Amino acid sequence: MSAASLIILFRLCVEWLQGLYLNELNQFSSLDPLFRFALPIAGAGFIILFAFMTGFKHYRLGIPFVIHRLKQRYGHIPFRTTINQFFGGMAALATGFVVGREGPSVHLGAAGSSFIGHGLKLPYNSIRILAGCGIAAGISASFNTPFAAVIFVMEVVLREYRIHIFIPVMLAAACGSLMTRAVFGQIHELSFLSFQDISQWHYPYLILFGIILGFIATLFNNQLMNVMRLFRPVKMVWRILIAAVITAIFGYFLPESLSASLDVTHSFVTGQSVGLLLAILIAKFVLALVAIGLGVPGGLIGPVYVIGMLSGAVLAIPVGFLISDSLDYSNSFALLGIAGLMTAVLHAPLAALSSVMELAYNPEVILPAMLVIVPAYVTSTQLLGNRSIFMRQLDYQKLSYTISPIRETLQKTGVLAVMDTEYKLFIDAPDKYILDFLDTSPTHPVVLRSSFEIDVQYSLVQYELSLHHDSSALAYFDMQAVSSQATLAEVYEILQANRNGAVYVYETTPSSIIGVITWNTLSSYLHKEKF
Repeated sequence: MSAASLIILFRLCVEWLQGLYLNELNQFSSLDPLFRFALPIAGAGFIILFAFMTGFKHYRLGIPFVIHRLKQRYGHIPFRTTINQFFGGMAALATGFVVGREGPSVHLGAAGSSFIGHGLKLPYNSIRILAGCGIAAGISASFNTPFAAVIFVMEVVLREYRIHIFIPVMLAAACGSLMTRAVFGQIHELSFLSFQDISQWHYPYLILFGIILGFIATLFNNQLMNVMRLFRPVKMVWRILIAAVITAIFGYFLPESLSASLDVTHSFVTGQSVGLLLAILIAKFVLALVAIGLGVPGGLIGPVYVIGMLSGAVLAIPVGFLISDSLDYSNSFALLGIAGLMTAVLHAPLAALSSVMELAYNPEVILPAMLVIVPAYVTSTQLLGNRSIFMRQLDYQKLSYTISPIRETLQKTGVLAVMDTEYKLFIDAPDKYILDFLDTSPTHPVVLRSSFEIDVQYSLVQYELSLHHDSSALAYFDMQAVSSQATLAEVYEILQANRNGAVYVYETTPSSIIGVITWNTLSSYLHKEKF
């Protein structure tokens, strides 16, 4: 609920800001050309101002950053980046930049949930699941598509399917959809697109259609990365200003090129000349590359939807020449264009299929969508060697998103589930008392607490197993502290170098012990998980 509330507040703020100068949301063509030119530049100034106030080093935003934080930091999102994403994304969307609101939705959704998890001191593995739930709720609240939100989180963000993750993510998406319907009504994002049933005579053309979308997606991904590399030496302030000026120039001469609004784009899908459709498609393509590549806060999926919709409308025109039919298939091909382009750009075929299924409200879209999605994906990946744009952005930013299989397994279990609470604690005791206890209870961990002036040190005490003739009967291993929120991955990082000893778990302060995890316990757990 917290994530959905953040997204609803974000959407209301964007609408309020646009309501100050627009009679109808995203209808920039009604503005005076000079005002239209100045609007993106003013938005850029607002974005830079908030980035300056929060510190430019806190400017990593969007879905790739969230994927990185989920893998490496259990979904913890820094507060300052969240502030940048909220206000910067609001300014970008309200002033006509070609960016989507799903980027802020994912970022804010993960942040809202992770903040609550840390506030409640939940285990880190639970916070990671909670962040995934926040993302699902955020996307569902943004687009009113709960099923697509669940699949997107599992396929693109978390990249795993497990029942203990799937159920809470599904519940969060449902809550997000209920809340957004209560505020914005039942209408979903593409309710204006009506899917016209496509006959089997169109199926060969759909395969060609998918292949073309695979080429378009590869071109988009490659050029986006080229823009990012080209302007890498330029400071962030100048990058955003350059994006604003280019957007302002396009907006001055072609107001239809502004924003990634789907409802406004749909008004040009039907009944327009091929020349105007192509002009709008090229303008949206270029402005999306400029805005996203130069660091304007916002999402990538919104522009992909718009470009896919326009590409589908353009590629629907030859159908009338190939097959004599009085029906207008522009809406149907617009939907299929979204499915094919989203698949090839993000490498998320299941998320793309679920999106168009939910947006079309028509089961007849499933088979045609598959005929477009498969060739688009195969062309993009196998023929052209294209990779997911999120993975390419992560590699470019040197943000890790893969971890070792051992660490990935251990991250899923908190220390509270494995720690041994039946330990024997001695406080500054001599060896004789410890040996007497080990003789009677050799299976219980023995911990010695040593007090210094202002510090407390815990040590694991075991029989000395070395064969040195001058060794003592007991061996002492200094123990490091781990929080009760930690997972076994943190324990493994501490113990794996020496492969012995133990750590102790604390709840509030490091001086208080509530449990012990030895290397033998950790090894047994890993062996059980493996076999």
